[in-house]
Amino acid sequence: MINTSEKKEKYIEIAVTDGYDMDAVKSSLDELARLLDTAGAESVHQLTQTMESPSPATYIGKGKIDELREFIDAFDADGVISDDELTPAQMGNLEQALNVKVIDRTMLILDIFAQHATTREGKIQVEMAQLQYKSSRLSGSAGVAMSRLGGGIGTRGPGESKLETDRRRIRDRISSLRKQLKEMEKNRENTRKSREKNQIPVFAIVGYTNAGKSTLLNALTGSSVLEEDALFATLDPTTRRMDLGDGWQILLTDTVGFISKLPHNLIDAFHSTLEEAKYADYIIHMVDSSDPSLERNMDVVYKTLNDLQITGKPILTVFNKDDIAENAHPLFDRHADLSVHISAKTGQGIDQLKKAMKKLLLSDMTQIKEVIPYTEGSRLEKLHETGHIIKEEYRPDGVYVEAFIR
Repeated sequence: MINTSEKKEKYIEIAVTDGYDMDAVKSSLDELARLLDTAGAESVHQLTQTMESPSPATYIGKGKIDELREFIDAFDADGVISDDELTPAQMGNLEQALNVKVIDRTMLILDIFAQHATTREGKIQVEMAQLQYKSSRLSGSAGVAMSRLGGGIGTRGPGESKLETDRRRIRDRISSLRKQLKEMEKNRENTRKSREKNQIPVFAIVGYTNAGKSTLLNALTGSSVLEEDALFATLDPTTRRMDLGDGWQILLTDTVGFISKLPHNLIDAFHSTLEEAKYADYIIHMVDSSDPSLERNMDVVYKTLNDLQITGKPILTVFNKDDIAENAHPLFDRHADLSVHISAKTGQGIDQLKKAMKKLLLSDMTQIKEVIPYTEGSRLEKLHETGHIIKEEYRPDGVYVEAFIR
């Protein structure tokens, strides 16, 4: 969609608002501008219209279309992008009225995901989301066309046949991609079972896109996952083993970033990837402390977790980028069991974070102190596999053990 090899395409952003929360609209449009930048394009102007609901035919009103046409000429814009998902009718009518390319937020996010997908699974997930989006466009266009034609003579023939062929091809391809993803999901399930068998606690790092999840993973584990000041730099979940000290071993999983108005097609296609957090024991919620919209972003994260039915897990909220944050009030997350302030980039607060992670582990464990008879060697072996041994002492009547068990 967006060609990044040539000059940057210039877009004018449009949004319809009911006028009640203009700050939220401005914040969403600023985020849309960053999404454009991530895709290799640029925003040259933002235009909003206050109305009760978008026009079913053209999204914005006729007067606003005339105004938009003037801005397109003034900024020499290549296209227009809507902050909301457009219907096929709205998109087609706007393109006809403006004579430039018209896209929406969903198309842009799909384009970014296509650029950033590197693994086979990621590419399959993106293709499936794109096909589902295209399929909905075909159905919408078909509905409009058929309603205009009416029934009987003139409604049959090559046009409808081609449409049905396109639909069938898309359905067949989506079905094939689903099967491939199912196979990959089985492999992921086997990996999870292996982790459960080894009783290694799993922490999943979740958060709004560009909150610093990959930077934290690298800081804690010494790995080299791509770090980039861009939205959706990481699409594929990465799991690394981490030594918390004092013999504590855990697994850390980096996940796909969340965003407001995340397209349903992407949630569906990336379901197995997003579900990594569902099978984790603990959630690390990364928050960009320097983002003025951090409270709205936190709400989006918890809404997405609820949509994915990821609830009831202990949460450690990490207020990241503390070195550049300028907050007038103390930051607080009412959903969190614990919270810390850090800078994953500079290393500030990392020791406090590790202590908080240990505290979270211990809150989920019971301490035992007992002598295990030598005749019950299997019990001791099991304890070594699933518990955390603090002290082990051989005595005449057996092995004295102090340990934490889940």
